[in-house]
Amino acid sequence: MEEVIGHVLSVARGMWRHRWAALAVAWIVAILGAGAVVAVPDKYEATARIFVDTQSILKPLMSGLAVQPNVEQQVTMLSRTLISRPNVEKLIRMADLDLGTKSKEAQEALIDELTKALEIKSVGRDNLYALSYRDSSPDKAKRVVQSLVSIFVESSLGDSRKDSEVAKKFIDEQIKAYETKLEEAETRLKEFKLRNIDMQTGDGKGVVEQIGAIGDQLSQARLELREAENARDSAKRQLEQERASYSRSLSQDTSPTVATPEIDARIDAQKRNLDALLQKYTDKHPDVTGARRMIQELEEMKRKEVAELRKAALANPGSPAAASPAQQEMSRLLANAEVQVASLRARVGEYSARYERARQLMKSAPQIEAEFAQLNRDYDINKKNYNDMVARRESAALSGDLDNAAGVADFRLIDPPRTSPKPVAPNRLILLPMALAAAIAAGLGVAFLLSQIRAVFFDPRSLTEMTGLPLLGTVSLNLDEAGLAKRKADLKKFAGAFGVLLLVYAIGMALIIFLSGRAG
Repeated sequence: MEEVIGHVLSVARGMWRHRWAALAVAWIVAILGAGAVVAVPDKYEATARIFVDTQSILKPLMSGLAVQPNVEQQVTMLSRTLISRPNVEKLIRMADLDLGTKSKEAQEALIDELTKALEIKSVGRDNLYALSYRDSSPDKAKRVVQSLVSIFVESSLGDSRKDSEVAKKFIDEQIKAYETKLEEAETRLKEFKLRNIDMQTGDGKGVVEQIGAIGDQLSQARLELREAENARDSAKRQLEQERASYSRSLSQDTSPTVATPEIDARIDAQKRNLDALLQKYTDKHPDVTGARRMIQELEEMKRKEVAELRKAALANPGSPAAASPAQQEMSRLLANAEVQVASLRARVGEYSARYERARQLMKSAPQIEAEFAQLNRDYDINKKNYNDMVARRESAALSGDLDNAAGVADFRLIDPPRTSPKPVAPNRLILLPMALAAAIAAGLGVAFLLSQIRAVFFDPRSLTEMTGLPLLGTVSLNLDEAGLAKRKADLKKFAGAFGVLLLVYAIGMALIIFLSGRAG
């Protein structure tokens, strides 16, 4: 922050060295600005107010059927009708403004000037319109507004009826033209569909959409095929693991590790029965002895069955007889997976064939689709325009009948044309301070520019930073009394010159206020 403040102070001191050049430029710009402000001619404004009564009992009855613009639309229509080239030319003749124009260029310039200067705007919400025009001559401004009011008030219903007839005639011609265009477009569209009937689909999709849809289906089918193949391979691995595990269990010396579901269940039941009997009887009880004998018989039966299974597994490991229930279930699941893989392969093959056929059609599809899109776009545009024209023709007919039945608008002059007693422009009380501000800004800009062109270092640090050389020392300037007196005198002269500039502008503004008060 200190560096920024130091830089700002250095720039300010540099600009202070060129204060007299800045003051001279400020004086020159101030004099030129004041002269320009004084030289601008006074503008007087002539105004008039007209009330347009648009209320009618038929308006709410015909709402939505006939053309009935709202207030904003009426303002737009009035401005377009009033400030148009024919009306401006008529206004020039009525106000005798063409007496001083001899050349064609002067007339065109006068028309452009009036078109830009004339104003018509709504005042409030009661269909009250204000017409205004500014000119350096009060009489000329009043004549222009008077002529404008006359043109406005003389706008009769006959003109609107004529406009309605012209509009209906124009719309009828456009409808006939669009009927011809629609017939031609329908014929071209029919011939195109007959030529390319093979490429049309029931859902209305083009070749690009078809190949995109088939590509999505093919990708989905391939994904499902990969998933089914992975599931099949996983089932195969699990089946092989189960077979290996079962074979290892069969090859063991002891049979308790081999599962025989039916015999194991009977052995478990007998053991539970034996436990229940031992809780009630001794070991010598006949029921206890019978239960233990039954368990031994079942275990012997299990050993024999395990031996048979081991023999069958060694003789033919893949036979169903040597398979456990888990292997049989996994075999069933593997068969289902093989069926699903075969089905998905057939689906992938079908989608691949469709995709290749669509790619072959796609070589000629862009040209055909572009032609179809162009034909369809032309037909839609012509059909929309035709329907709009038919609706507008009916609306124009109803609007013409409504104008014939009752007047839609009644013009009443509320305030006759009058000219302001004092000029409304330019506002010199604002322009003079702006000119003074511009002069001061120009002076500051010149001082800054000169300080940058003829740079001076005011502190050792900035000199060291700029040159990059070490600074051995500095020499200060000590002014004597004569030098200090000279500096004070110079400062007083500068302040006086600048104060005179401000005083002159203040006197000018006071004079303008005084003259404006006397004129009022």
